[in-house]
Amino acid sequence: MAGKAPLVILLGATGTGKTHLALELAQALDGEIIGADSRQVYRYMDIGTAKPSRAQQALVRHHLIDIVNPDKPLSLAQYLNAARTCIADVHARGKLPLLVGGSGQYITALEEGWTIPRAPPNPALRAELEAYTRRYSRAALHAWLRRVDAPAARKIHPNNSRRVIRALEVQAVTGQRISDLQARQAPPYRICRLGLYMARERLYPRVDARVDAMLAAGFLQEVARLLAMGYTRDLPAMSGLGYMQLTAHLLDGCPLDVAIERTKFATHEYIRQQDVWFRGHDNGILWHNGASLQPEQLIDWLREWLAEPYRE
Repeated sequence: MAGKAPLVILLGATGTGKTHLALELAQALDGEIIGADSRQVYRYMDIGTAKPSRAQQALVRHHLIDIVNPDKPLSLAQYLNAARTCIADVHARGKLPLLVGGSGQYITALEEGWTIPRAPPNPALRAELEAYTRRYSRAALHAWLRRVDAPAARKIHPNNSRRVIRALEVQAVTGQRISDLQARQAPPYRICRLGLYMARERLYPRVDARVDAMLAAGFLQEVARLLAMGYTRDLPAMSGLGYMQLTAHLLDGCPLDVAIERTKFATHEYIRQQDVWFRGHDNGILWHNGASLQPEQLIDWLREWLAEPYRE
């Protein structure tokens, strides 16, 4: 890895403090932030995705935020192409790229150098698989994948129906297993992997309070505005935390307090899923407690890491 350009990755579950720490690191180390969040890529979805504020984005240049409309899905291949282009651009201008986010698949795919199978979407097949899931369950869909591509099934959580469907789609379209097509190429970066964690008894109340703050900041109005713009509830973008639950309040009459409580529970479940992903794809993450981290010490350590040549 000697001679490779540096890349700092800052990852962790929702609510552990990545945004604020990333700003401090970027300002101290002349860096720019590249988003690794599968919801912050969407325009008009600001409050519910906890995007960096305009003031924060004015302090440090951010990339891969607000790049597609909510009705335009962003594939993993598209994200990887965009992220690699951004990293190269940041390096070319003599800056330090910081990849920051909690979307584990985005981060792992980039740091492990995934190549994505070139199988165009098949809407008819997807509709059939979605109907199968509704009729029989997500567990049944995952069992189907396990029969045709066991390695892929081991890597994909049974609740992640979109990824299960994509794996089945690739197998049906290409005749090959997605696990065989997902080759790896060592990325051209010298990578420092930093992770933030927080005890759940502290993190859950913290994210619950954040949901309340989002509602106070206009989250419900944001969802209503998206629906009024024509972005329907069946869009992947609208399945995000809070968006799905508040849509049920606006369209189905679900009581607001119930929708809020469901949002909080869904956030807790997402945190557990993030933890499972990062534990299963730990390629040398240096973990720090977000509740007690001293940024100044981490900045000093990173300065040494950047200055010293890589050693085996």
